[in-house]
Amino acid sequence: MVSYRYLVVGGGMTGDAVCRGIRDVDPDGTVGLVGEEEHPPYKRPPLTKGLWKGGSEEKIWRGTSDLGVDLRLGRRIVSLDPAARRAADDAGEEYAYEKVVLATGGTPRRLPGDRDAIYFRTLDDYRLLRALSDEGGRFLVVGGGFVGSEIAAALRAQGREVTMVFPEPGIGWRTFPPDLAGFVTGYYREQGVDVRTETFFESADGFDAVVAGLGIVPRTELAEAAGLEVDDGIVVDDRGRVDGRDDLFAAGDVANFPIGALGRMGRVEHEDHANTHGRLVGRNAAGADERYDHLPFFYSDLFDLGYEAVGEVDARNETVELWLEPHRKGIVGFVDDERRPRGFLLWNVWDKVDPARGLIRAAQPIGEDALRELAG
Repeated sequence: MVSYRYLVVGGGMTGDAVCRGIRDVDPDGTVGLVGEEEHPPYKRPPLTKGLWKGGSEEKIWRGTSDLGVDLRLGRRIVSLDPAARRAADDAGEEYAYEKVVLATGGTPRRLPGDRDAIYFRTLDDYRLLRALSDEGGRFLVVGGGFVGSEIAAALRAQGREVTMVFPEPGIGWRTFPPDLAGFVTGYYREQGVDVRTETFFESADGFDAVVAGLGIVPRTELAEAAGLEVDDGIVVDDRGRVDGRDDLFAAGDVANFPIGALGRMGRVEHEDHANTHGRLVGRNAAGADERYDHLPFFYSDLFDLGYEAVGEVDARNETVELWLEPHRKGIVGFVDDERRPRGFLLWNVWDKVDPARGLIRAAQPIGEDALRELAG
């Protein structure tokens, strides 16, 4: 049995951020990180962005081992006993800890019947897909959301034949207003992508590879087996604590946390949240006792279109829109019944995330004038 002051379960970006938070407060306490991948923690956004544009893999590594963290890679924690403060991995190794942080992330949703596909999420997935792309061929991308749209653009930018299929009427249908989703769909077709809307995946015939970008399901099996509260993720308080305990925390994709600015609980699956929530929860595991009140943002590149978004960006909400160039540059505010902003989509408008956060926190009704001031 090995013993640590801090045990971090999960080797992704959140796990690395947790370690950094611990070191902010406790530079000397022993830290062990157990991760399923054979690779140490790395940045995930380049897998669908920068690496396809000539970026180097050397720049994706987070350098977790430089923090004095004992990395146990290629292993999965399969049991957790919070009462005894013990855990065990799938290699039979047992761990004793004083504090544990669950950063187990999520697992990709799979196609019906668990059909063969590249369920894109990891560095190994990128390497496999990149090798297939470098060989040429035709690709079928299943899913028109965040990952599917980025992968389709990346493959097409390499000159590959790309077909997209998804059941919604347009790309980004659950995020973008309908008119914008329709524009993006037409734009992808102009770029040479064969976009088939309102279509379900049935066959891979005629394609060299199928790539599935269907979102993730939070990995809560370990927490459930340990008797922890689970509801679309591991339920935590505003310190990242599970069940109010000071020795048990959860962070990142898997955590269902209080989103103070929106007045509700929720999960966030993007880089900014992994970094900020992970680091704060790590600090709290080391005794900082700080409240998480950050409102995370996310971003995407779609050929030569791009955006940043913050808050509750949901196509089901009513919107207030300001277009400086129709569907090319503008701001979409997602509002409640009283026209108070819940989120903002900053479409080819940059460096406005912080003032957009301020409008959400202010919770005052907005109109086109407020968007014009934000854009200015």
